[in-house]
Amino acid sequence: MFQKILIANRGEIALRVLRACKELGIQTVVVHSTADADAMHVRLADESVCIGPPPSRDSYLNIHQIVAACEITGADAVHPGYGFLSENAKFADILAAHNITFIGPSGDHIRIMGDKIEAKRTAKRLGIPVVPGSDGAVTDQKEARRIAAEIGYPVIIKASAGGGGRGMKVALTEADLEVALQTASTEAGAAFGDDAVYIEKYLEKPRHIEVQVFGDGFGRGVHFGERDCSLQRRHQKGGGEAPSPALNAEERARIGGICAKAIADLGYSGAGTIEFLYENGEFYFIEMNTRLQVEHPVTEAITGIDLVHEQIRVASGGGLSVKQEDIKFNGHAIECRINAEDPRTFTPSPGTITHFHTPGGLGIRVDSGVYSGYKIPPYYDSLIGKLIVHGRNRVECMMRLRRALDEFVVDGIKTTLPLFRDLVGNADIANGDYDIHWLEKYLAKEE
Repeated sequence: MFQKILIANRGEIALRVLRACKELGIQTVVVHSTADADAMHVRLADESVCIGPPPSRDSYLNIHQIVAACEITGADAVHPGYGFLSENAKFADILAAHNITFIGPSGDHIRIMGDKIEAKRTAKRLGIPVVPGSDGAVTDQKEARRIAAEIGYPVIIKASAGGGGRGMKVALTEADLEVALQTASTEAGAAFGDDAVYIEKYLEKPRHIEVQVFGDGFGRGVHFGERDCSLQRRHQKGGGEAPSPALNAEERARIGGICAKAIADLGYSGAGTIEFLYENGEFYFIEMNTRLQVEHPVTEAITGIDLVHEQIRVASGGGLSVKQEDIKFNGHAIECRINAEDPRTFTPSPGTITHFHTPGGLGIRVDSGVYSGYKIPPYYDSLIGKLIVHGRNRVECMMRLRRALDEFVVDGIKTTLPLFRDLVGNADIANGDYDIHWLEKYLAKEE
């Protein structure tokens, strides 16, 4: 087991990893920018190192400074959390060159899954069902028209190196295709430094289903069930729930088994999430995230297994602590992402939190790094906390969620709490009857 882990992140995920390390008796080091000197994870860590000014490129994305912090403090492993350098193959390679363990998959696996075209090819080879579309990058209009005609409109153009909804455009008809291709390529180049794009069939009312997987790096793989993250705005998740209200036990076992086998065959090490669009009983691979997900707590709630403990165990060479038959699903869990944003316009709302009170009671968990008097800096992601609720079934879970949202108090800034309070009163949400376009349509009606 590791002696000292450096946590290369900030906010709630840094605190989440820190707690897991403390439970395992592992010393912790956190890095921080000057803007985060008073952050809770900095206060609670055994050691902290300031690695630069507020801009991420000068601090949390500064590989040289993070490696130097490891060497100064004697950290023998790095947990990257999510975002920042968590899916940076170069970072994983550099750590390995310095004999520091990256708590995550190999640089090669990060590269494969980070290139959406190569990821799709790999998924296909591993027996994972994929969305019909181009086999590689599409470079000209003639080729685009041919592929779109073969798979049928509507189609979606996606950035090969993309994520977060950037470099994605929908073409409903052939007349839309030229502009969609050009726009997606331009956006991809600006956002990712790579203007390669590909084409896929656009599903009109799909759900977003993602399967939590783990590999030991030696040919064993398991799945921890699925999460339904269909509540989205501009391809950004508002939260998630597990299990999905849309799947039955047979579908769950089928897709989980496919994913676990694929991870084993790939020789993958650590946590990963294989994401699908699901429509009319069929699953279509869209991407794989080679890191811990924001929504991992709902999986922990229904399985009772700490996924960060599992990450650390696998990275240290201890292998998986469970076999597939040991993983049982208990009840239902829902997570809401609480952002420092206007609940209608979604404009960021940095500032000082004057009062912060979290809900409690049976089945309630709040992952957050903020506190009363904390000043939210304007430089980073607006996520300030996650409310996770667990119940014996979805009905009980929804009852607890309504109560917990009413108890949650964040004063001094605007947050998305009012939006979630509205949503839990909606019949579609209560019935689990929504798809990835539902939230945007709901918000358009409210304007």
